[in-house]
Amino acid sequence: MGRSLQTATETTASKYSLPKFRHRNTVRRVTAHSLSLSGFRLLFIGRTVSTLGDAVVPAALAIAITRATGSAAALALVLGCAMVPKLLLLPVGGVVGDRFDPRLVALGFDLVRALAQLLVGLELLDGHPRLSHVAAASAVGGVASAFAMPTASPLVAATVRGELRLRANALLGTATGAARLGGPALAGLLVYTAGPGWAFVLDGASFVLSAALLARLRVDRATGDPAPDDTVPDAPRSLRRDLAEGWSEVRSRDWYWTSLIAHGVWNGASAVLLTLGPLIAATRLGGDGAWVALTQAGAVGLLVGSLAAGRLRPRRPVLAGNLALALHGLPLLALALPAPAPVAVAAQAVAMAGLGFLNPLWETVVQQDFPPGTLARVTSYDWLLSLAAAPLGYVLAPLAAGAWGDRVPLLAAAGLVTVVCAGTAAVPGVRRYGARRTAAPEPGPPTERPPARARDQARARTRTGVKG
Repeated sequence: MGRSLQTATETTASKYSLPKFRHRNTVRRVTAHSLSLSGFRLLFIGRTVSTLGDAVVPAALAIAITRATGSAAALALVLGCAMVPKLLLLPVGGVVGDRFDPRLVALGFDLVRALAQLLVGLELLDGHPRLSHVAAASAVGGVASAFAMPTASPLVAATVRGELRLRANALLGTATGAARLGGPALAGLLVYTAGPGWAFVLDGASFVLSAALLARLRVDRATGDPAPDDTVPDAPRSLRRDLAEGWSEVRSRDWYWTSLIAHGVWNGASAVLLTLGPLIAATRLGGDGAWVALTQAGAVGLLVGSLAAGRLRPRRPVLAGNLALALHGLPLLALALPAPAPVAVAAQAVAMAGLGFLNPLWETVVQQDFPPGTLARVTSYDWLLSLAAAPLGYVLAPLAAGAWGDRVPLLAAAGLVTVVCAGTAAVPGVRRYGARRTAAPEPGPPTERPPARARDQARARTRTGVKG
């Protein structure tokens, strides 16, 4: 789904209170201080370049495969080869990101993703792409993504401390919105001037640059583990135990796992819109241009929402973010009616602004609340639920539309995403998170509660009379 800081001049000590100086330019407030950190600056440039490269690929891939095969099933095969291994291996990727240095994990798998995209690009540049080779390279890229994606949040947490995290995450969200806005245009330019293969070469080069920047990055990795103790040795670490430990962290926070359900519903509803929306726009809203305008408005909304998150800092960030996510019911409802094209375009812009507003708040809350040694596993479960919900929407939407017409799945998705996302307000943890935070920590290494394994060791020392 997921995944994108404050100055010392605030009116109160609350972490999510409103800033004192409202007259400053919004972009300046979001970028202030976080880019002054050399570690985050390297991370930001690498993430921005690779995100732009990824934003170019979907349109280029669709055009290249349909040109070469004339088959929608072939495109579905390539997309499935990338998605299935990613879904299967994401939890394992989270374990790897927590066991080892996330910087090295991200660097290594960025190089693997670069190789996979370059191979696809070479196949397409050859003029006679072999579907089996493109599918195999896509599968390799999917495997690499499963290990690289969970490292994003730990790297932000390691390079940006305390008060600056919200600004850093908002800045990353802003870069993502800008990439989504410019990526399709760049893809079209490359496809119709140089050929779709160059879009993949560009994406591969972006991963090489990201890996080079990560190689220069130096972070102190805080695991939260206690100091070694010869009396109570560490239990052997198994994959199953690490997965269970990460799930235990998720399950212990009602605000987190209930929000994950809401975020999964959002992704499923978004898939319904993406599946049925283009045809409705073409036949009832004035043609293909209406769909282009709707998607571009969504990219602008995502950008604006990310900027707003860095400025507003609501007192109850989880509640505010989930309520903003409920706005996704608006474009679904607009397409179901259908409303006039300008109304649908505006509704999509508002809905994506809600997503842009949620993402930096969510990333910051997760980074501050979970122990560093479990952060990759926790975020891998977040990604898993979000990515798994989207294919469900892709499958169910056309089936329901064929049986009852497109209005039924659109209205159902609109009602479900609104009720579930707004309904998280009934969860005590969602309502209360942030409300009682009366003091903001000074910038510096985060002080987190130790992960489950550390707590078990501490209890063991107490039982055996060993002083921790």
